[in-house]
Amino acid sequence: MAAMLEARSVAIVGASARADSFGARMIVEARRSSARMHLVNPRYDRIGDVPCVPSLGELDEAVDLVLLGVPDGALVDQVVAAADAGARSAVVFGAANGVRDDVAAVASEAGMAVCGAGCMGFVNNAIGLRALGYLEPEALPVGGVSLVTHSGSAFSTLLRARRGFGFRLAVSSGQELVTTTADYVDYALDDPETHILALLLETPRDIPRLRHSLRRAYDRGVPAVVLPVGGSPTGQAMVAAHSGALAGGDAAWQAFCDSVGAVRVRDVAEFCDTLELFSAGRRAGAGEGIATVHDSGAERAMVADLAHQVGVDFAKLSAPSLSAIEDLLDDGLVATNPLDVWGTGADTRALFRACLRVMVDDPAVAVTALAVDLVPEFDGDTAYPDAVLDVAAETRAPLAVLTSLPAAIDGDVATRLRDGGVPVLEGFRSGLVALGHLAGWPREIERYEGTFDPDRRRRWRAWLADWNPALGFELLADYGIPIARPVVAHDEHRAVAAADAAGYPVVLKTVAAQHKSDVGGVVLGLADASAVRSAYADLAHRLGPSVTVQPMVPAGVEVSVGVVRDAVFGPLVVVAAGGTLVELVADRALACPPVSWGGALRMLGTLRIRPLLDGWRGAAAADVSALADVIVGFSALATELGDSIEAVEANPVIVSPTGAIAVDALVVQRGGVGQ
Repeated sequence: MAAMLEARSVAIVGASARADSFGARMIVEARRSSARMHLVNPRYDRIGDVPCVPSLGELDEAVDLVLLGVPDGALVDQVVAAADAGARSAVVFGAANGVRDDVAAVASEAGMAVCGAGCMGFVNNAIGLRALGYLEPEALPVGGVSLVTHSGSAFSTLLRARRGFGFRLAVSSGQELVTTTADYVDYALDDPETHILALLLETPRDIPRLRHSLRRAYDRGVPAVVLPVGGSPTGQAMVAAHSGALAGGDAAWQAFCDSVGAVRVRDVAEFCDTLELFSAGRRAGAGEGIATVHDSGAERAMVADLAHQVGVDFAKLSAPSLSAIEDLLDDGLVATNPLDVWGTGADTRALFRACLRVMVDDPAVAVTALAVDLVPEFDGDTAYPDAVLDVAAETRAPLAVLTSLPAAIDGDVATRLRDGGVPVLEGFRSGLVALGHLAGWPREIERYEGTFDPDRRRRWRAWLADWNPALGFELLADYGIPIARPVVAHDEHRAVAAADAAGYPVVLKTVAAQHKSDVGGVVLGLADASAVRSAYADLAHRLGPSVTVQPMVPAGVEVSVGVVRDAVFGPLVVVAAGGTLVELVADRALACPPVSWGGALRMLGTLRIRPLLDGWRGAAAADVSALADVIVGFSALATELGDSIEAVEANPVIVSPTGAIAVDALVVQRGGVGQ
């Protein structure tokens, strides 16, 4: 990695004297770089004043890095030549169609780092190294952000963004045939001048290593801002479980980011606002809410509405703060947060400075923003930037300017603010979310290591290989999950006998369908043998003779708990509002296992149905502790059997004041479907 990202010598294969060609652009960028440049192309003896050799084998030194600007058909031969010439790394700009495995195999065997294929290259601003095949600004913004992006277009856009942050390292990593995001992250974290990681990722490679690397960033106090693009594919068999439909790529990304303490963002505007805010180096205080100061009542209401929509909380100001603000305001204005300051317009700078300072100093406030449009002022008034810069000079508390419309921002004023260490957030929605990210960072992450029973794992892996659906409930029970144990009956006589043994009332369920309620395959509350005979006759006629008989359990809140396997992130624990409306309601929480008991409670705390568990409108409170135990049991199952299943689900788990009991079980093993 160091040989590539700190290369002192670079060979350009495919160098060209033809203006505007790819080979010519590589030369232009290499001339701007700190590395010694060598040109390789059998068509030329010289290009300009630089000698050009016909092949890598004829270079007068073993170079650190080879830039491969050649067609895909010539790519494998040139990677072989690079390895034979002792090159330690390469950038593959082309897509490598049809030869990706060969390129990866040759480079891996030679121990070469590879950026790409299908990439733009990289820039190491720390040493002035540019390994690019496309022209980028000659003067690049320098700062503490280390960027890795799978998108070449985003790479170029961010280098041109003219925002309040700059780059230590910027990598367009492309397909990551050999060198992965985790490699770049580890390299960046070894550099003490990397203060923020910025990752724009499609399908990530080597999730276990990336998880370890991002945990390392979290432990070092380096924020990782992650913009996932496109989500991740999920196994088709997962959809057989209700919870599988709730655990698509977007939800899986969120669970992964939560597990490593990364800041997950949703678009480029939020990405840039968050990077700019964190790049200011002003970390949030002990408070948990934001504060905003406005010059417009309507825009204050707009910001309040947006903050509610995106889930960003305003701090509750202390009584002394409210009193201090009241003393500053004109008649008719109310001291509150968010705060509208505009009255007569007298002494704007002093008024805004004083109100901002009260907000900044309030212990409940994590981050404060002056929310103004920052448009060009044709009378030359600079009161707004003056006020916020005054406060920024007096305190190290987080402070920003929040604007409504990027196109209306006065560029010179924004530059002045940024030069003074004040971020300018370009959009109310993206800026508010960024403020919320800073206010909440770092969030607590799961540190639980979990338990692992190798004998249990071996036993169930063997049974899953030749799955018998009747074992679904036994699987749950072996992981400590209370079950309403079913008895299978294939005729009326056995159904009645099973009901007599279980004790009335009982439930009959068809065995013929996975989603039994969808086909009318569940009959509840059968109070005696006559009711069982009648229900059995109907189910047998419509759906076949095989049924299960279970005891009725006490009424309670229906919750779905399960494990689903994501094709990229591996097994995920899913907790959701349960029952027949599980997918329609889509109230769910996901986590990467292992999940501790406390982590289970945190998952439950994010659900909209959480008040139901506490007792809603006079209902008795459910046994949340027992439900947390069920979630931990599924977490252990995920840890031990995650590589052997696509999904395991209990829907519903009925949570009552007396406990939590799984009354249905679905198991989908890898490569097959079970119940």
